[in-house]
Amino acid sequence: MSILSVVGKNRSLVYELTRREILGRYRGASFGLLWSLISPFLMLLVYTLAFGFVMKSRWPGTSGSTGEFALILFAGLTIHGFFAECLTRSPQLIVANTNYVKRVVFPLDILVWSMTLSALFHLAMNTVVLLALQLAFKGQIHATSLLLPLVVLPLIVLTVGIGWFVSALGVFLRDINQVMGVVATAMLFLSSAIIPLDSIPEKYRWVFLMNPLTFIINQAREVVIWGRLPDWLGLALYSAVALVVAFAGHSLFQRMRRGFADVL
Repeated sequence: MSILSVVGKNRSLVYELTRREILGRYRGASFGLLWSLISPFLMLLVYTLAFGFVMKSRWPGTSGSTGEFALILFAGLTIHGFFAECLTRSPQLIVANTNYVKRVVFPLDILVWSMTLSALFHLAMNTVVLLALQLAFKGQIHATSLLLPLVVLPLIVLTVGIGWFVSALGVFLRDINQVMGVVATAMLFLSSAIIPLDSIPEKYRWVFLMNPLTFIINQAREVVIWGRLPDWLGLALYSAVALVVAFAGHSLFQRMRRGFADVL
């Protein structure tokens, strides 16, 4: 598989680029990498205050407690945060690394992998916070939480494919950088991250179901919060589509990269 072989052949380079991105993000901060744990708590506090206390939102089919609502909300926000980070960074990924473009032998496609792995690190930190809150509020961590990596894996593949497509397009269409921020916000409010599907009118529900984040968010909640097995058939179908998108994105990236140096 060409989309994975590029990582295998350049794994040490991918590791160094990913490590540099993660450490560079917190360089100069007093708490350093601790911000990767502090930030999720602050984000959860803001959303819980806004939706749980001010708007008095409650999730259908639950006990109605604010703690459980916070867990459900946070599980959705972490999945969206991973995807949104990659989506908003992709348009500038090649443009911001013109020095790599001019090096003929440099494998530009690994930049998308290093970006995705960096975002995956933050998702892992958010998951640690989520599990800690699950233990604090419910007194237990379900064994099915171990299946979370399998639930997220199809989204990772999809994100890499979209990253290749958007990063290549961003070289030739600079305005796409502005559009992706709006798209990322739309995908938050048009998914089940903060809005339960049961509260959406039937005629509009298809919009939320078409959002690629909705299914993964729902499955993440199944295994982590409610301790149920995921929809294996749904994950298999999602994985098949994600692989098609990844191969198509990589193929497009490889064709378009020939013109990167001329534009940059």
